[in-house]
Amino acid sequence: MIVGSIFCALYFTNGDTSYDESRLRGSITVYTTLPAENVAPLAEAYEKSHKIRVTFVPMTEDELANKIKDTGKADLIMTDSRLLRRAASNGWLLPYISEHGDVVSDRLKDDKGFWTGLWYDPVVFCINTDYMKRLPHIPASWTELGQLQDYRLGITDFMAADNAANIYMFMVAQYGEENALTYMKQLHPHVVQYAKYLSTPARMTGMGEADISIVVQSEALRYIGEGYPLKLIYPVEGTAYTLTGIGLLLNGPNEDNAKEFVNWMLTDEPQLAMMNGGFYFMSANGSLVAAKHFAGKNVVLYEQLADYPVNERRKLLDRWLKEVRFGR
Repeated sequence: MIVGSIFCALYFTNGDTSYDESRLRGSITVYTTLPAENVAPLAEAYEKSHKIRVTFVPMTEDELANKIKDTGKADLIMTDSRLLRRAASNGWLLPYISEHGDVVSDRLKDDKGFWTGLWYDPVVFCINTDYMKRLPHIPASWTELGQLQDYRLGITDFMAADNAANIYMFMVAQYGEENALTYMKQLHPHVVQYAKYLSTPARMTGMGEADISIVVQSEALRYIGEGYPLKLIYPVEGTAYTLTGIGLLLNGPNEDNAKEFVNWMLTDEPQLAMMNGGFYFMSANGSLVAAKHFAGKNVVLYEQLADYPVNERRKLLDRWLKEVRFGR
């Protein structure tokens, strides 16, 4: 129902989306760490509406860090906020402040305009509704989940995806490494399996193979939209999240077109394009139709940033792997 209402609202506020084959009036290149399937709907929608060719170049974090040093080759980067913060501090981004970006919450953008948050994906509890009916009390917090007995938990292996690792990174930042490890050891006996994909825990829970899963909201919403018997729970004390943002690269060859694209990314149209592609994220621009319709619009996000560099993340994950995943 949530997804349907958002889709309808955006469709009727989106205007005419017809497209003719008239000549393109320009192009931009965007370096990104996002999967190609996530950004393809955006490139297609923008080319249709603005006659600007958008070429997304997917790459790893290490590749992105090296590519942006060779200035003048690309116009923008679209990636995780921790990488944007690093790029800004190293002097590879150009500040840009606009009316569109001004409505984004201060905590979801750079205070000097070097990058702006586009959407975020909070971590939630996804519970099977049949299992939920048997519970005397539904866990509403990380603490209550840790105290719950006799249940089956689905979760993605932290080593399998950065979005999964963010769960642990934020807990370390918020509560300290020792407390985070202790908590994960509490959950470990209940884990059915450490899945390889972000989508697997939600699917397992929807099929009754797990009772509760710890998942990113976008995957849970996708399965709810497909009719799986699931309910979302937002941890009351706060939760981890992935924030995706965008920034202008230094010496970009198409600066005006790039700024126009940044403004467009903060409107309803790209939200509709992503939902059409099966991706359901929370807009960082709280004034959009999509943001107003999401049930989780008031989700509490952890205050501490999990901006650990790659080598530090690896050390933290190695310890989790030894003491929790394969611990005794």
